[in-house]
Amino acid sequence: MIALVDYGSGNLRSVYNALQTQGGDVEILDSPAHLEQADAVVLPGVGAFGDCVQQIRERGFWEPLQEWIAQDRPFLGICVGYQVLFEGSEEAPGVEGMGFFKGQVRKFRTPDLKVPQIGWNRLELTNPQHSLWGGLPQDPYVYFVHSFYPEAAESEVVTARCNYGESFAAAAARGRVGGVQFHPEKSQAVGLGILRNFMRSVGIREPAGVSQ
Repeated sequence: MIALVDYGSGNLRSVYNALQTQGGDVEILDSPAHLEQADAVVLPGVGAFGDCVQQIRERGFWEPLQEWIAQDRPFLGICVGYQVLFEGSEEAPGVEGMGFFKGQVRKFRTPDLKVPQIGWNRLELTNPQHSLWGGLPQDPYVYFVHSFYPEAAESEVVTARCNYGESFAAAAARGRVGGVQFHPEKSQAVGLGILRNFMRSVGIREPAGVSQ
């Protein structure tokens, strides 16, 4: 079972539908009561860093999720759900992230750059052998909606980069814990392939008939 964390994120239902189309057994959890029954966790995210952290804490997920990732159990963060894996964000000074990855979330500062970045952009796969990227095109395009991005302090955890005025860590992973700044649920065939790869990486196989 894939546990999809419900803390009020706006893209919850679209992530749920995308996982289901790939054959995932998905359960939406609005409390951590059944978290231990999951094989993997997906943390979606739309909105502000500080609000995201506050809602995760208020619903009792913060410590259980920290313990989950500390144990190197399968985890995928999406957009702000990826950003909270870092130490903090300029969007919410003084609000601590989970600190799984070293580094801060920064705001785009390139002059005359349209912010937020909304639309399609190309990934540079800095670790093309990573399990999320199996079967993807050499230069995959994915869909972004964001004004802030993680600046990873450890280059070895960055699995993909993207250029939008400046180069940033579009995806990062250590062990079985990772995240992506873009929205796979909005990235059509490439995004569905990434979600399918995540499921396969934790031993969840799609049933016959699911489109490849």
